[in-house]
Amino acid sequence: MPTYEYRCRECDAVFELRRTMSEANAPAACPDGHLASVRLLSVFASVGAGANGATPSVAAPAPRAGGCGTGCGCHP
Repeated sequence: MPTYEYRCRECDAVFELRRTMSEANAPAACPDGHLASVRLLSVFASVGAGANGATPSVAAPAPRAGGCGTGCGCHP
């Protein structure tokens, strides 16, 4: 059963619920009982072995000229 992440619009609590896919968009009560929650988009990465059993290498994106300004460390 998938785990979905929600954020309460009243108290800003972030919480997870295990629900069926058909229940994913149904109202979800936060730990404090508020029903004003919104489902968050969760992002995860999955890296598996290639066809020959080797782990694929993922190249980091090239830094932008002058940096991106978000504190990510890509400044020259």
